[in-house]
Amino acid sequence: PAPAGTVDLGRIMLGTPRMRAIVGADEQLTVIPTMDSSSPVDIDDLAATIPPPCRFIFAETAVFGSAMTRFHKTTYQYPPKAAMLSEGAAVYPESEAAHHALDALVATVSECADTSAGPGLVSDWDANEESLRTHAGDCGRAYQVKSVVLLEVTYCGFSASDADLVVTNMASAVPG
Repeated sequence: PAPAGTVDLGRIMLGTPRMRAIVGADEQLTVIPTMDSSSPVDIDDLAATIPPPCRFIFAETAVFGSAMTRFHKTTYQYPPKAAMLSEGAAVYPESEAAHHALDALVATVSECADTSAGPGLVSDWDANEESLRTHAGDCGRAYQVKSVVLLEVTYCGFSASDADLVVTNMASAVPG
C-alpha cells in the first residue's frame, strides 16, 4: 500500500472535464457551488427522518468515520436529466483503517436494508472485501477501497455503470 502522505487527492478527483467525458454529459454538467468540500458534511435534519442504520445516506461522517486524514468530495448537477453525481475520496493513515471504514459501512448498509426504510434506500446491494454497491430506484452508490483510500461515487439519474466508470477512473490514480 502507498503511504498516506504520498496520496494526492488532486490526482484522484476527476474534475469537471473528465467527469463530463466519462458519463457522456455536455457543459451543463457543473459543480454545485455549495457542494465541494474538504471535510465530511452531515445533513442532520434529513438524517433524523430515517432509521438510525440508514442515516449514512445523509451523514458522511457515518460513511467515512473519524480515522481519515484527508477528504474531498464534489457533487455535480446535470439539469437536462434532473440528475446528480458526486465523487469523494478519503485518505487513511494505513490500508487497514480504509478497509475498516468500508467494513463498518457494509455492516451499516446491511442493518439499513433490514429496516422499514431499507427497501427504498438500499434495496439492491452487494459487497466484497474491496467494494460496496447500493442501488434503489434511480439512485445508488459505489464504494471502493484501494490502498489507503476509500472512494465514493453517489448518483441519481445516472446509471450504475456510469458510477462504476467514475470509481474505476478514480482508483486508477491511487498509488499502490
